[in-house]
Amino acid sequence: MSKADRLSRLDARRIELEAEYEDALVDALRKVAAGSWGLFGHNRDRAARAKWEPAVTDLCDRGEEIDRMRDQLGLQRFALHDEFEASRGSVPSNAPGEPKQARAWLDRLGKDIDRPARN
Repeated sequence: MSKADRLSRLDARRIELEAEYEDALVDALRKVAAGSWGLFGHNRDRAARAKWEPAVTDLCDRGEEIDRMRDQLGLQRFALHDEFEASRGSVPSNAPGEPKQARAWLDRLGKDIDRPARN
């Protein structure tokens, strides 16, 4: 198999993984927009953070895998994951709450709040 073929297959897989990442993120954002806290880690509620830990770990693992592929392909880092990572953590007390932030993310991504993610 030629290098061009391998790179083409790697790029096709990257595109597929990026779509899966976006679906997983949108699904999580919809749950947060409906009132669940913890995805963004804005408060110190251990129970909320623990509830969202599997989803956050999954998104981070996917983002790292995508970035490895992008590096092999000579592409820039996966911006959607970088933005998600940057949005997590402590915020000032006057910052919008997680549900409001999730709705803003969904608006920016052009996704409806209550429409299920594509399969």
